[in-house]
Amino acid sequence: MRHAPARRIGLLALPGAQMLDIAGPLDVFAEANVQSGKPAYMLSVVSTAKGPVVTSSGLRLTPDLVTGVDRMPAFDTLLVAGAPHFVNFSPDPALLDWLKRETKRARRFGSVCSGALILAAAGLLDGRRATTHWAVADRMAERFPNVKLEIDAIHVRDGALRTAAGVTAGLDLALALVEEDLGREVAKKVASRLVMFFKRPGGQLQFSRRGEANPAGRSALQEVQRWVAANLASDVALPALAARAGLSPRHFARLFRHEIGTTPSAWVESVRIDTARHLLEAGERPKQVAAACGFNDVDTFRRAFVRRTGVTPAEYRRRYETVI
Repeated sequence: MRHAPARRIGLLALPGAQMLDIAGPLDVFAEANVQSGKPAYMLSVVSTAKGPVVTSSGLRLTPDLVTGVDRMPAFDTLLVAGAPHFVNFSPDPALLDWLKRETKRARRFGSVCSGALILAAAGLLDGRRATTHWAVADRMAERFPNVKLEIDAIHVRDGALRTAAGVTAGLDLALALVEEDLGREVAKKVASRLVMFFKRPGGQLQFSRRGEANPAGRSALQEVQRWVAANLASDVALPALAARAGLSPRHFARLFRHEIGTTPSAWVESVRIDTARHLLEAGERPKQVAAACGFNDVDTFRRAFVRRTGVTPAEYRRRYETVI
């Protein structure tokens, strides 16, 4: 039986790239070849210079193709792997030009983790929905305000564009691409063989620590923030916080939003959820955590926790249980 031509997958790995951003998606596509019983994908690692690519872990990876040297095939799908240093990285203009040309030729293109910053630098995300690692999302929004960031998403599809959140989300993205190409049953078999979720529960903010920051703003606001963090079970409603700062509730709310970037109530809830996560990770039960963090009842706590993380407190706690 004659098979359809293999789809060529190109994965751009720049110096310092995260190994799992590269190997994770490639292993999903390779397993899809096995589970479909045909050479559905042809895999290529692309680099910008001859010689091994030194990844962030120090492991060296030999590329199959080098930009500016090798004649590039037309990729069915071209993905950019992330790297820890991309948050402050200025890509070579020649690389950005290469990406613009090659993504036009590809049926699909996208990124894993902070690789989205490279696509954004090339202008390929302007006006489009995308995601990236939660830890670089604020920096990306600041540098590229025209990108419609969906911070909690594990992966996002916008036309020909596909972007994945942090690191292991690259596996989720690759599995979604396999499902698009080869169908649900093949994708389910791949997930089973790789012992991964077919559809991961919740979003990436269940792993985020982005709300854990030092007190900010002027000294009066910082004092209120420190007091709240130490007294979550006390009265932390707007009038009480304003009184502690010696301001009217209206002025306090306006000042807080201007200097902290969010409302007092939203900030208090984020601190409560962050504290709850630590307590759940330590093995405390949801009912006790709800009381310790100042929630009126466990149902209110559960709704707030799911809204912030995408999973229930009980589900979150189970991830940190010690197995003997």
